Amino acid sequence: MPDSGTPVHILGAGPGGLATAAALRERGISAVVLERTDAVGSSWRSHYDRLRLHTARTHSSLPGLPIPRAYGRWVARADVVRYLEQYAAHHRIEVATGVEVHRLDRANGTESETPGGAGDPEGAKDPEGTGDPEGTQWVLHANGGRRLTAPAVVVATGYNHTPHLPSWPGRDSFTGELLHASRYRSPAPFADRDVLVVGAGNTGAEIAADLVEGGAGRVRLAVRTPPHILRRSTLGWPSQRSAILCRRLPVRLVDRMAAQLTKLSVPDLAPYGLPRPEAGLYTRAREGAIPVLDAGLVDAVRQGKVEPVAAVESFEDGKVLLADGETISPEVVIAATGYRRGLEDLVGHLGVLDSRGLPRTHGRRTHPAAPALYFTGFSNPLSGNLRELALDARRIAKAVARAAH
Repeated sequence: MPDSGTPVHILGAGPGGLATAAALRERGISAVVLERTDAVGSSWRSHYDRLRLHTARTHSSLPGLPIPRAYGRWVARADVVRYLEQYAAHHRIEVATGVEVHRLDRANGTESETPGGAGDPEGAKDPEGTGDPEGTQWVLHANGGRRLTAPAVVVATGYNHTPHLPSWPGRDSFTGELLHASRYRSPAPFADRDVLVVGAGNTGAEIAADLVEGGAGRVRLAVRTPPHILRRSTLGWPSQRSAILCRRLPVRLVDRMAAQLTKLSVPDLAPYGLPRPEAGLYTRAREGAIPVLDAGLVDAVRQGKVEPVAAVESFEDGKVLLADGETISPEVVIAATGYRRGLEDLVGHLGVLDSRGLPRTHGRRTHPAAPALYFTGFSNPLSGNLRELALDARRIAKAVARAAH
């Protein structure tokens, strides 16, 4: 920070953390990015090989450096990683790898109380909540017993932080192979095998299509709630661009518009076991259910190569019991069942998380109990995650600069 010389600490060297560090640097504010792994973009490095951005390159660049045109309109996973490496080097971002912060505490506070609270005489003398005389507000407890201090902290550890594998009854008795989608890389190990993919979000849909193209013997897709399916682009117009234009329109209006667009551009898959959802697209998106941008699923379902089945209820005697009573015997179950944010140990004691484990504030806004603590990347917007991370980065940098003067 300009006044104390102590840098803002950013947790996570993914797109959100790097973008925020670059935006802070642009305003003359020093920042250090703490990354628990040994490289930037760790989550992108571990995604499956086939993955490409579902958002257009022109709407996915981070502040201060466009994604190279040579990477194409829909940027491949490996090129996203390359871009993040280039981005960190271009902006001369200081990244400290191998540093994992497991808890944040207010300076001069207690484990569960904020400055100025009962039992906190030092905080009571500091009504502005600025911490010590050097401006330190936060203590970061990191691996190796390290205690770091910072005037401001940005948490950018990612929406997809901790893989979630449901505790299905009888799961441990399954005699086949069970893995979370985070461990899936390519279809090669599953050639000629009977595979059940659980979860019809973007990850499950794309893995199912990838398995078909890679020669799996049989592919079924377990669906609890049918997803909205959109073309990634229609007549050259990206779905993301429509989402950007519609984000401030009334929910019901967008639901009606999306329904008409879907009927015109996506075949009805109800005869194949995948009906259109009853709730509108924008209604469901506001509840956290992002539509599937088709990357091969529609054709695979119509050709009978991906078979939609009911949701998984339990495992029994090495078999899988489905919600409609059917019992199947796949050799492999790939659980595309999402992630958890993993913020409870880090900041759960500060009162800044809601019942879902998500931050109560986001972007430039901070919680009254946690001034100078910012969160980015914990939403899943229709308008594109990278685009929103770029916008958040500039807003957070502006808020930090304003608080520093």
